[in-house]
Amino acid sequence: MGYSAAPRHAEHPMDERRKKLRFRAWRRGFREIDLILGGFADRNLVRLDTGGLEAFERLLDCPDQDVYEWIVGQAPAPAAHDTPLLAAIRAEALTP
Repeated sequence: MGYSAAPRHAEHPMDERRKKLRFRAWRRGFREIDLILGGFADRNLVRLDTGGLEAFERLLDCPDQDVYEWIVGQAPAPAAHDTPLLAAIRAEALTP
C-alpha cells in the first residue's frame, strides 16, 4: 500500500490529486461506502505513496456495492483489487 514516514499535519495542504480522490471517496451515493472510503481518505490520503494512490483510484472506479461487499467480506475481491490498500481499508472498517 505504501505509507510515507512523513508526519501527518492538519495544516499540510493536499495536492490536487488527493483532493479529488477525497471528494470522490465522500460522494459515492451509497452512505455506508461514503463513510468507509471517505473516512479512510480523511485519515490516510496524505500518507499514501503513488502505488497506494493508484490502488485507491482503481477502487473508486468500481461499483459501490462490489467495493462494500469486498470490504465487509460478503464477496472475495478480484485479484486486481485484493491489495494491501483494500486490506487496510477493511481493517479500519471492521475495527469497532
